[in-house]
Amino acid sequence: MAIRITWLGHSAFALDIDGHPILIDPFVTGNPLAPFPVADLKAEFILVSHGHGDHVGDAVELANRTGAATISNVEISAWLRNKGVETAHGQNSGGSCDYGGFMRVKLTQAFHSSSLPDGSYGGMPNGFVISAAGQHLYFAGDTALFSDMSLIGDEGIDVAFLPIGDYFTMGVADSLRAINFIRPRFVLPMHYNTIPQIAADVSMWGNRVSSETGAQPIVLDPGGSYTLHT
Repeated sequence: MAIRITWLGHSAFALDIDGHPILIDPFVTGNPLAPFPVADLKAEFILVSHGHGDHVGDAVELANRTGAATISNVEISAWLRNKGVETAHGQNSGGSCDYGGFMRVKLTQAFHSSSLPDGSYGGMPNGFVISAAGQHLYFAGDTALFSDMSLIGDEGIDVAFLPIGDYFTMGVADSLRAINFIRPRFVLPMHYNTIPQIAADVSMWGNRVSSETGAQPIVLDPGGSYTLHT
Protein backbone atom coordinates (compact mmCIF):
# COMPACT_ATOMS: atom_id res chain seq x y z
CA MET A 1 0.00 0.00 0.00
CA ALA A 2 1.39 3.39 -0.95
CA ILE A 3 0.53 7.02 -1.56
CA ARG A 4 2.33 8.89 -4.33
CA ILE A 5 2.34 12.69 -3.90
CA THR A 6 2.97 14.93 -6.91
CA TRP A 7 3.24 18.71 -6.62
CA LEU A 8 1.51 20.62 -9.42
CA GLY A 9 2.79 24.03 -8.28
CA HIS A 10 1.18 26.52 -5.89
CA SER A 11 -1.13 24.49 -3.58
CA ALA A 12 -2.18 21.94 -6.18
CA PHE A 13 -1.34 18.29 -5.59
CA ALA A 14 -2.10 14.99 -7.26
CA LEU A 15 -2.26 11.93 -5.02
CA ASP A 16 -2.25 8.34 -6.16
CA ILE A 17 -3.64 6.23 -3.32
CA ASP A 18 -3.13 2.59 -4.29
CA GLY A 19 -4.12 3.40 -7.87
CA HIS A 20 -6.90 5.87 -7.03
CA PRO A 21 -6.17 9.38 -8.44
CA ILE A 22 -7.04 12.32 -6.18
CA LEU A 23 -6.57 16.03 -6.87
CA ILE A 24 -6.33 18.77 -4.25
CA ASP A 25 -6.95 22.44 -5.11
CA PRO A 26 -6.38 21.82 -8.84
CA PHE A 27 -5.20 25.26 -9.99
CA VAL A 28 -3.53 24.44 -13.31
CA THR A 29 -4.81 26.89 -15.92
CA GLY A 30 -3.07 30.21 -15.19
CA ASN A 31 -0.62 28.60 -12.78
CA PRO A 32 2.87 29.51 -14.03
CA LEU A 33 4.41 26.58 -12.16
CA ALA A 34 2.00 23.93 -13.47
CA PRO A 35 4.04 21.08 -14.98
CA PHE A 36 1.20 19.40 -16.86
CA PRO A 37 -1.80 20.59 -18.88
CA VAL A 38 -5.25 20.04 -17.42
CA ALA A 39 -5.99 17.46 -20.11
CA ASP A 40 -3.31 15.16 -18.66
CA LEU A 41 -4.88 15.01 -15.19
CA LYS A 42 -7.15 12.25 -13.93
CA ALA A 43 -9.27 12.11 -10.79
CA GLU A 44 -11.78 10.03 -8.89
CA PHE A 45 -12.15 12.73 -6.24
CA ILE A 46 -11.26 16.43 -6.21
CA LEU A 47 -10.80 18.22 -2.88
CA VAL A 48 -11.30 22.00 -2.77
CA SER A 49 -10.19 23.79 0.40
CA HIS A 50 -11.80 27.19 -0.21
CA GLY A 51 -13.36 29.34 -2.88
CA HIS A 52 -10.50 31.46 -4.21
CA GLY A 53 -9.77 31.00 -7.89
CA ASP A 54 -6.23 29.77 -7.30
CA HIS A 55 -7.69 26.82 -5.36
CA VAL A 56 -10.99 26.06 -7.08
CA GLY A 57 -8.89 26.30 -10.23
CA ASP A 58 -9.97 23.78 -12.86
CA ALA A 59 -12.22 21.75 -10.56
CA VAL A 60 -15.35 22.28 -12.68
CA GLU A 61 -13.70 21.29 -15.96
CA LEU A 62 -11.95 18.31 -14.38
CA ALA A 63 -15.02 17.02 -12.57
CA ASN A 64 -17.21 17.34 -15.64
CA ARG A 65 -14.61 15.65 -17.88
CA THR A 66 -13.56 12.83 -15.59
CA GLY A 67 -16.77 12.28 -13.63
CA ALA A 68 -14.87 12.85 -10.39
CA ALA A 69 -16.79 13.65 -7.24
CA THR A 70 -15.80 16.82 -5.40
CA ILE A 71 -15.31 17.22 -1.65
CA SER A 72 -15.50 20.67 -0.08
CA ASN A 73 -17.72 22.71 2.22
CA VAL A 74 -21.46 23.12 1.71
CA GLU A 75 -21.32 26.49 -0.07
CA ILE A 76 -18.62 25.49 -2.54
CA SER A 77 -20.41 22.21 -3.22
CA ALA A 78 -23.64 24.06 -4.07
CA TRP A 79 -21.69 26.36 -6.41
CA LEU A 80 -20.06 23.37 -8.12
CA ARG A 81 -23.41 21.66 -8.62
CA ASN A 82 -24.70 24.83 -10.26
CA LYS A 83 -21.73 24.56 -12.64
CA GLY A 84 -22.81 21.07 -13.69
CA VAL A 85 -20.77 18.93 -11.29
CA GLU A 86 -23.02 15.93 -10.71
CA THR A 87 -21.52 14.64 -7.45
CA ALA A 88 -20.45 17.34 -5.02
CA HIS A 89 -20.10 16.34 -1.38
CA GLY A 90 -20.63 19.28 0.98
CA GLN A 91 -19.17 18.64 4.42
CA ASN A 92 -18.46 21.20 7.13
CA SER A 93 -15.67 21.90 9.61
CA GLY A 94 -15.05 18.93 11.89
CA GLY A 95 -17.11 16.55 9.78
CA SER A 96 -15.63 13.44 8.20
CA CYS A 97 -16.77 10.80 5.76
CA ASP A 98 -15.52 7.64 4.03
CA TYR A 99 -15.12 7.84 0.27
CA GLY A 100 -14.60 5.17 -2.34
CA GLY A 101 -13.81 2.48 0.21
CA PHE A 102 -10.19 3.61 0.45
CA MET A 103 -10.02 6.98 2.23
CA ARG A 104 -11.63 9.06 4.93
CA VAL A 105 -11.68 12.86 4.65
CA LYS A 106 -12.15 15.20 7.61
CA LEU A 107 -12.55 18.96 7.19
CA THR A 108 -10.54 21.13 9.56
CA GLN A 109 -10.72 24.84 10.18
CA ALA A 110 -8.39 27.27 8.43
CA PHE A 111 -7.90 30.97 9.15
CA HIS A 112 -8.24 32.76 5.83
CA SER A 113 -11.01 34.22 3.64
CA SER A 114 -13.14 32.57 0.99
CA SER A 115 -15.11 33.92 -1.94
CA LEU A 116 -15.79 32.13 -5.21
CA PRO A 117 -14.53 33.30 -8.60
CA ASP A 118 -17.86 35.03 -9.36
CA GLY A 119 -17.76 36.87 -6.02
CA SER A 120 -20.34 34.71 -4.27
CA TYR A 121 -19.87 33.54 -0.69
CA GLY A 122 -17.54 30.56 -0.39
CA GLY A 123 -18.28 29.59 3.20
CA MET A 124 -15.57 29.01 5.77
CA PRO A 125 -12.13 28.04 4.44
CA ASN A 126 -10.94 24.57 5.36
CA GLY A 127 -8.07 22.17 5.50
CA PHE A 128 -8.29 18.37 5.20
CA VAL A 129 -7.10 15.35 7.12
CA ILE A 130 -6.98 12.50 4.62
CA SER A 131 -6.68 9.02 6.12
CA ALA A 132 -5.78 6.34 3.60
CA ALA A 133 -3.36 3.44 3.07
CA GLY A 134 -2.47 3.52 6.74
CA GLN A 135 -1.34 7.16 6.56
CA HIS A 136 -2.77 10.44 7.84
CA LEU A 137 -2.16 13.49 5.62
CA TYR A 138 -2.95 17.02 6.79
CA PHE A 139 -3.46 19.54 4.00
CA ALA A 140 -3.69 22.87 5.83
CA GLY A 141 -5.06 24.92 2.93
CA ASP A 142 -4.49 28.67 2.96
CA THR A 143 -4.20 29.54 6.61
CA ALA A 144 -2.55 31.58 9.31
CA LEU A 145 -0.89 29.83 12.22
CA PHE A 146 -3.32 28.76 14.95
CA SER A 147 -2.57 26.92 18.16
CA ASP A 148 -5.29 24.30 17.66
CA MET A 149 -3.06 22.77 15.02
CA SER A 150 -1.75 20.86 18.03
CA LEU A 151 -5.13 19.08 18.24
CA ILE A 152 -4.82 18.10 14.59
CA GLY A 153 -1.36 16.78 15.44
CA ASP A 154 -2.91 14.57 18.10
CA GLU A 155 -4.45 12.55 15.26
CA GLY A 156 -0.98 11.24 14.39
CA ILE A 157 -0.13 13.11 11.20
CA ASP A 158 2.34 11.43 8.88
CA VAL A 159 2.57 14.21 6.28
CA ALA A 160 1.68 17.90 6.62
CA PHE A 161 1.25 20.22 3.63
CA LEU A 162 1.82 23.79 4.82
CA PRO A 163 1.87 27.20 3.09
CA ILE A 164 5.13 29.11 3.49
CA GLY A 165 4.77 32.06 1.11
CA ASP A 166 3.67 34.72 3.65
CA TYR A 167 1.59 37.76 2.56
CA PHE A 168 -1.68 35.79 2.06
CA THR A 169 -0.88 32.93 4.47
CA MET A 170 1.61 32.09 7.16
CA GLY A 171 5.25 32.41 6.16
CA VAL A 172 8.39 30.46 6.93
CA ALA A 173 8.68 31.37 10.62
CA ASP A 174 5.06 30.57 11.42
CA SER A 175 5.22 27.36 9.39
CA LEU A 176 8.02 26.16 11.68
CA ARG A 177 5.83 26.85 14.70
CA ALA A 178 3.00 24.99 12.96
CA ILE A 179 5.24 21.97 12.41
CA ASN A 180 6.04 21.86 16.10
CA PHE A 181 2.31 21.99 16.88
CA ILE A 182 1.42 19.27 14.34
CA ARG A 183 4.44 16.99 14.87
CA PRO A 184 4.33 15.24 11.46
CA ARG A 185 6.92 12.78 10.21
CA PHE A 186 7.21 14.63 6.90
CA VAL A 187 6.28 18.14 5.76
CA LEU A 188 5.84 19.59 2.28
CA PRO A 189 5.82 23.34 1.52
CA MET A 190 3.17 24.91 -0.71
CA HIS A 191 1.69 28.26 -1.74
CA TYR A 192 5.05 29.85 -2.54
CA ASN A 193 6.99 31.21 -5.56
CA THR A 194 3.91 31.36 -7.80
CA ILE A 195 3.93 35.17 -7.86
CA PRO A 196 6.44 37.71 -6.48
CA GLN A 197 4.38 38.49 -3.34
CA ILE A 198 4.82 34.92 -2.09
CA ALA A 199 8.46 34.31 -2.99
CA ALA A 200 10.23 32.14 -0.42
CA ASP A 201 13.69 30.60 -0.02
CA VAL A 202 12.63 26.97 0.13
CA SER A 203 16.18 25.70 0.66
CA MET A 204 16.49 27.84 3.76
CA TRP A 205 13.06 26.63 4.88
CA GLY A 206 14.13 23.01 4.48
CA ASN A 207 17.30 23.58 6.47
CA ARG A 208 15.35 25.20 9.28
CA VAL A 209 12.79 22.40 9.32
CA SER A 210 15.63 19.90 9.72
CA SER A 211 17.36 21.85 12.49
CA GLU A 212 14.38 23.30 14.39
CA THR A 213 11.69 20.59 14.19
CA GLY A 214 11.40 16.83 14.34
CA ALA A 215 9.98 16.57 10.81
CA GLN A 216 11.71 15.63 7.58
CA PRO A 217 11.22 18.25 4.83
CA ILE A 218 10.19 17.07 1.37
CA VAL A 219 10.83 19.77 -1.23
CA LEU A 220 9.52 18.91 -4.68
CA ASP A 221 9.99 20.65 -7.99
CA PRO A 222 6.73 21.13 -9.91
CA GLY A 223 5.92 17.72 -11.37
CA GLY A 224 8.13 15.99 -8.82
CA SER A 225 6.80 13.13 -6.69
CA TYR A 226 7.38 11.40 -3.38
CA THR A 227 6.00 8.01 -2.42
CA LEU A 228 4.94 7.02 1.09
CA HIS A 229 4.92 3.34 1.91
CA THR A 230 3.10 1.75 4.83
